[in-house]
Amino acid sequence: MGVNILIVDDEPGIRQMLGFAIASDGYQSTEAGDAQAALAVVQQNPPDLILLDWMLPGLSGVDLARRLKRDPKTNQIPIIMLTALAEETEKVRGLDSGADDYVTKPFSTRELLARIRAVLRRVDIEAQAENLELNGLKIDAQSYRVTIDGKPLNLSRAEFRLLQFFMTHPERIYTRTQLLDSVWGDNRFIEERTVDVHIRRLRKLLSASGFDRHVQTVRGVGYRFAREPD
Repeated sequence: MGVNILIVDDEPGIRQMLGFAIASDGYQSTEAGDAQAALAVVQQNPPDLILLDWMLPGLSGVDLARRLKRDPKTNQIPIIMLTALAEETEKVRGLDSGADDYVTKPFSTRELLARIRAVLRRVDIEAQAENLELNGLKIDAQSYRVTIDGKPLNLSRAEFRLLQFFMTHPERIYTRTQLLDSVWGDNRFIEERTVDVHIRRLRKLLSASGFDRHVQTVRGVGYRFAREPD
């Protein structure tokens, strides 16, 4: 069975346009006009990726993304947010909701398909990764599960990728650009600000157990993951 992408947008014309674009690249698609319809689709037939419009009637796309990322059954489905809001604060808000990428309208079909391919490529790479452990912090690469002393830690896919990269490359300092290349791959539409957003979210989630101290800022350079923080 091919890759199935869920298109969530309240405008039928946009859903149709996106469906044609997706089909041209060999993907299958399912449509939903609002958040409730999207939730029903996800429960019945979980998609491989979701294209999610920010401005939906009722429950917004941002709130739907947060809901999906809080649920262990759906939190590893990658989400690309579609929005006409181009301000940095809105981009940060979209990424904070757990979205893996953010596309500003109007966008070209070529750009959107490039982002879809990049996200799906990262998913395939993650599926081949090895399990990791450090002082009770464990990553199960096959199930995308993270636990600390046996207790589950609910991370978005982007946060999972970032932590996985840090744990496989400890003690080395990486600039934001290097992290973009290593964690987000060849998706050059992602901005350096994305790194700061996900670092902040990852630290917040690790803070209850004290593991946030492992993710260190090197002022004026970038970030590193310390095996034994000071």
